[in-house]
Amino acid sequence: MSDPQRQVITNRVAFLETKIPRYAAVMGIACLLVIWEVICRLEIVPPLFLPAPTAILAAAWDMISSGELYKDLLASLYRIGVGYAIGAALGILVGLILGFSRWTDAIVSPIVYSIYPIPKIALLPLIILWLGIGELPKVAIIALGVFFPVVINTFSGVKNVDPMLIKAAVTFGSNHLNVIRKVILPGSLPMIFAGLKLSAGTSLLLLVSAEMVAAQEGIGAMVLHYGNLMITTKLMVGVLILSLLGLLFNRVLQWLERRLIPWK
Repeated sequence: MSDPQRQVITNRVAFLETKIPRYAAVMGIACLLVIWEVICRLEIVPPLFLPAPTAILAAAWDMISSGELYKDLLASLYRIGVGYAIGAALGILVGLILGFSRWTDAIVSPIVYSIYPIPKIALLPLIILWLGIGELPKVAIIALGVFFPVVINTFSGVKNVDPMLIKAAVTFGSNHLNVIRKVILPGSLPMIFAGLKLSAGTSLLLLVSAEMVAAQEGIGAMVLHYGNLMITTKLMVGVLILSLLGLLFNRVLQWLERRLIPWK
């Protein structure tokens, strides 16, 4: 192949190898904030309906200085941390079992797929009736919402593992536990992390919904309180915190994914 032809092929696939600088994401957020600030400064939208970013930051600083924000933030972090951990752990475990055992798949999968489409927040009154008023129903509704995306993605990941790898491991004398630990689990990790990322957003939605319905403390309760009082700057502080929590979830999961799946 001549050099001109090789140059043409290289140029055609160059876009696939484009390296995006890390500051690109920061630039996008910065541009959004600048446009938002300009719209508010020009009073295109009344401040009551859309406070400026600078006003929101000022309200956030007042809430931090007074200590008002800490109790709500800590309450929400506890609920989402415990609920997410329980739901993710059970989802991965059940997904692995469903993918590895045909009997379990045949019996349990119809149950999973029939319950999955039910809006989990609709079950909150029933869960409160079962578990009482307190932290347990809020943690349970978050765990329930995390469980189903994780179990379904884990199950799909196990089913997509190359059967030849499993047969090779069994042929060389690996028992069931070693096959799961050394073949099936690593092979299904990309799908597991897809489920974990998907359920991270779901957990935030359920956290806010549960706190708005049955909580005195938490970011959701704070947003509802200031919404009722029409104090939109402090309401937007809660929205900003939820946005940052979602970003933090995503970054932590991406870091774990890079560490556990270096070949991806």
